[in-house]
Amino acid sequence: MLHFDVMDGEFVPNFAISPPFIAAVREITDVPFDVHIMVTHPLRYIDALAAAGADLVTFHIESADKPNEVISAIKAHGLKPGLALCPKTPVSSVTPYLSDIDLVLPMSVEPGFGGQSFQRDTLKKIATLHQIAQEMTLLLDISVDGGVTTEIAPLAIHHGATLLVAGTAIFRSQQPEKVIEQLRLCGPLPPMA
Repeated sequence: MLHFDVMDGEFVPNFAISPPFIAAVREITDVPFDVHIMVTHPLRYIDALAAAGADLVTFHIESADKPNEVISAIKAHGLKPGLALCPKTPVSSVTPYLSDIDLVLPMSVEPGFGGQSFQRDTLKKIATLHQIAQEMTLLLDISVDGGVTTEIAPLAIHHGATLLVAGTAIFRSQQPEKVIEQLRLCGPLPPMA
């Protein structure tokens, strides 16, 4: 799958990929698109992302719109909803919504900028989310985004991660194909039953 970051320059002080860019990539591939929106008002983006070809849309619990409304809007387009939380946000903020989403993303860096180091306390959040999903018998992917390297990947998977988002580790490598292969050898695990 391909992971796209959409930023509005307000939720985070950076701009990134737009729906027209995602639509242009959709024209050349049918690979699933995982779109992570770091925006203040996610409801403004759902229609455009659906039209652009997103398969999964992950928004932040810290955004200004009501989570249930955003989840409903994503599902209304036949897309899978995901919910992200920033490093300082407790897991308890997303637990009321876990049964309504397909993916949870505990950010392992502050959102908005690539190249940051993985925050190791994220491993505890991954383990907690994994345990909660098992207790609730949820088929829930746990994604890890930020500072994922070939050294971090096995630790994240060991703690319950099922999806790894790697940007800098691949794109700044002299041998990106080798990094991708090493990450694939780490996992990922199938979603929990």
